[in-house]
Parts: sequence; C-alpha cells; structure tokens
Amino acid sequence: MDSLHIVSFDNPYPPNYGGVIDVFYKLKAFKAAGIKVTLHVFEYGRRRYPDLDAYCYAVYYYKRRTFVNPFIGSLPYIVSTRNDLQLLQRLTDDNAPILFEGLHSCYFLDHPDLKHRFKMVRMHNIEHDYYRKLEDVEQNFFKKYFFAKEADRLERFEQVLQHANLILAISFNDEQTLLKRYPQVRLLPAFHANEEVTAIAGRGKYAFYHGNLSVGENDEAAKFLVNEVFHDLNIPFIIAGNNPSDALKKAVANYSHIQLLQHASTDEINQLTRDAQVNVLPTFQSTGIKLKLINVLYQGRWALVNNMMVENTGLADLCMIANTSSEMKSAIKKVFSLPFEETALAHRKEILSQAFCNQNNIEQLIRCIP
Repeated sequence: MDSLHIVSFDNPYPPNYGGVIDVFYKLKAFKAAGIKVTLHVFEYGRRRYPDLDAYCYAVYYYKRRTFVNPFIGSLPYIVSTRNDLQLLQRLTDDNAPILFEGLHSCYFLDHPDLKHRFKMVRMHNIEHDYYRKLEDVEQNFFKKYFFAKEADRLERFEQVLQHANLILAISFNDEQTLLKRYPQVRLLPAFHANEEVTAIAGRGKYAFYHGNLSVGENDEAAKFLVNEVFHDLNIPFIIAGNNPSDALKKAVANYSHIQLLQHASTDEINQLTRDAQVNVLPTFQSTGIKLKLINVLYQGRWALVNNMMVENTGLADLCMIANTSSEMKSAIKKVFSLPFEETALAHRKEILSQAFCNQNNIEQLIRCIP
C-alpha cells in the first residue's frame, strides 16, 4: 500500500480535542511511513489551516449539512449530515483503501460503488453507549431527548460495520464489545502528540483537571471535584476547559483556592499539566480511551484516576486509583507530600513505549492493509 483515503468527521487541525487528536497524529504517522493520504474533511465551525496540507497528498473539504432537523429521519444525525456525493465521486477515482474515521463518516460505507474496495472504520467509541451516557448527564430537555433518539439510531446504524473489511477499536473494552458482533475487529491504540515522556521529577504546588467542559461528562466530573473533593481541602486546584456550565462557574466562585481557566491554549494546558503536583482525572464513562490520560502520563507527575478511567487500558500501574470522594481526598493529601521520582519516570517510559508508540502502531496497521 502506498496511498490511502481518510474520511474525517471533523477538521483534525488543530488537534485540540479527543477524536481529532487521534486523526491528526495518525495522519502524521502515515506521512512518516511514506503513505500518500488523500484526506476528506467534513467541516463545521473549525477554520482551515494550511498546516494540514504538509501531511497529506491532497485535502478536500465538505460542508456538513447541519440545517437538517436533528429529530427526524431514521439515520443518525451525525451520519446524515456528513453526506456529499462529491466525496463518493472522489473515493471512486482510484482503488486505494479507505479509512472512515468514526461511525459519523460511514454514510457511504455500504455503497455499491465501494463494494470491492478495502474499507476500514476507526471506532472512537461505542457510539450508542456514548450517547446514552450523554443523555444521563444532560439537564436540558431538548438535548436530552436528542441524545436518547440519537443513541437508538446509532445502535441500529452500527450494523453498517458488517461492510467494513477491518474495524479498528481504540480500547480493549471496545474491542471486546465489537467482537461480539463483528469478527473483523482489531485493537489499534490511540495516536497522540507525545514522542517521549517529558514529565519532570520533583514537586508541584497545585492539583489540575482539564477537559472540554461543553461535554456533559467533563462538566460533571469538574463539578464533582469542586463540590465533593476540593471544597474542604486546603490545596490549590485549577480547572481548565472551554464552555463550562453556569453551575460549574457558580460552584468555583464559592472557593478562593479553586480557579477556572476558560480559554487556555493547548500549550498552556500542557504547561499546567507538567507543573502540577497531581493531575486528577475521574470519568463517569468507560467508553473509548481518554487521550488526556495518555497526555498526563507522558507530560505530568502523579495521576489520580478512578477505575473507569483505566479499566483494561494497561495503564493502571502508572496511576493512583480512588473511586469515592473520600478516597480521592485521602489520595490527594498523601500525594502532596510525595516527590515524583526518576524511578517512576523510568517505569512510565517502559510501559508507554510498548502500547502507545505511534510508529509501532502505524506499522502494525499498514501490515493489515493489502
């Protein structure tokens, strides 16, 4: 294989949130391996950057059809809005393999014109499970109804995966779930920005949490940390993320030792991650894998997580684990007296280089493609 089509659900540059991070650094890895990638991008709100062209043989953009009523139709909204006949025409211009990024981009996966092509789907989540969990934490009635309806549609639409030659699961749990329904599943760990462990030994002066706070799961995690963990701890706590809820902003305003940064850049978040004494990363969803955990382990000192964050990831030995607010408080108090030492850094390098090396993983993927 010397060329490949990739259909991306969003513009992967800049790589500043979960799914597009995996897409962008996979692009870089393909480029480094000498593969010519024709990238097809569905865009909606993220402006174009010429930087993306450096990693692709060609880049084509398509407007997402967001004017569609999200409450009608049998297809998932995230699929039906990514539908462009010009994309289909370009995919049929040659016989190169096709990688569909996310179930979102699979509108043409079962199209007769692509019947004899080698087709892969990168699954970033078990999407219907992910949307049901979004429904659980959503407070707005209309959004909650949309998430419930979308979850049902995604569960039905997922059967389109039977037309893929290869399904690439992002985590062990997702791999095991998908294997119950499809035989052609392979685990491909997440691609990420880190080439080496840059964590610094020593001690920091604050605890840190970051995430896209417009996502209900992340906002809920941040509110949990403010209201049930740090509210009565005499330890500085910084939260970074865009679009926090009013409830989170009100909660933070009650405490002088808790700070909310709403417009931190990627570089600023990376620096905050490195300088923190402990990065606190609970999650209430076990779908997919959390790329921010990988970044924290490459860049930061101590990582405090709950079981859902590390279950079957192979990363549990690199983290402190606490599942209740009282367990987290005890762990945070303990870790603030412990310097992060060179021996812990060496252990991280050994573990991360085995499963999360971009170069190794792209080479394994290329060997699977005819």
